[in-house]
Amino acid sequence: MTVLVTGGAGFIGSHLCVSLLKQGHRVVVIDNFNDFYPVVIKRDNARILKEFENCVIHEKDITNEKDVMGIFSRELPECVYHLAACAGVRPSLKQPFLYEKVNVVGTMNILEASRKYGVKKFIFGSSSSVYGEREKVPFREDDLLNNIVSPYAATKAAGEHFCRCYHSLYGLNTIVLRFFTVYGPRQRPEMAVCKFARMIDSGEKITVYGDGTSSRDYTFIDDIVQGLLGCLDADLKFDIINLGEATTIYLSDLVRIIEKHMGMQAKIEYGECQKGDVSRTFADITKARNLIGYDPQVNIEEGVKKFVSWYKSSYSNGIYRGQKSLMKNK
Repeated sequence: MTVLVTGGAGFIGSHLCVSLLKQGHRVVVIDNFNDFYPVVIKRDNARILKEFENCVIHEKDITNEKDVMGIFSRELPECVYHLAACAGVRPSLKQPFLYEKVNVVGTMNILEASRKYGVKKFIFGSSSSVYGEREKVPFREDDLLNNIVSPYAATKAAGEHFCRCYHSLYGLNTIVLRFFTVYGPRQRPEMAVCKFARMIDSGEKITVYGDGTSSRDYTFIDDIVQGLLGCLDADLKFDIINLGEATTIYLSDLVRIIEKHMGMQAKIEYGECQKGDVSRTFADITKARNLIGYDPQVNIEEGVKKFVSWYKSSYSNGIYRGQKSLMKNK
């Protein structure tokens, strides 16, 4: 099967592509290698993919309709995983129009190309951020999205609506996956687990926003990939599905686990809660278990241990370690 993955040189995308290639699929990647974080990280991910014969990488931007249509017309994918996006809640407050362009217009380009060239299955990478700030937990897929608190979340919710629209109008079989704080090897450097490990390693102070009692449902990358692959054989017309671990941990406890496995103590300072952040996330994964056979295996303690082991390896030394700031707009 020819599978097209947008954002295939990114964190989640590169892991998915490797698994698809190992299964024998032909994989087509679209990625613009932007500089939201150091491009060398994506280049290294692409190097891993290029070791497989059955992988084609197009360095193009999903907001360019002509380029997208050209790739689809040549490659004729049967399945599309649309993972490319401007990611991150806090940066979206500074650049809302960029997020709208990439996450909404870009998604429409991929949907339109999928419709035009007969894609049989479309899987959209959404986010737990669409749930916004809410008291009721765990988060269920049928909850009303009536308290969105960031432009990023708004663009992801818009993407979901366009996916539903294309299913209703054109019969495009679509699965929307809401990811809950994914972490693991090759993680984006601004995300909590990677960022905290790097700052502990370099002796920088970690800023904990709030009092440390905000909580997240952290999901290890291997479990996310398991869920993504489970969509390939699922006979679904349209569904929205949570992918999380179905457990939560306080931010202060996460820091302690990272300290433990790094073998170093964090220097901590406290700051005010940030606009756009939510106080908790917590996934109900009943639908994922029932519909795509999702069965997460890696708890946060084991996952952080795996991440730190990778982080300390020679593989990551030249890219992640020893650099005080990896972000363009930190």
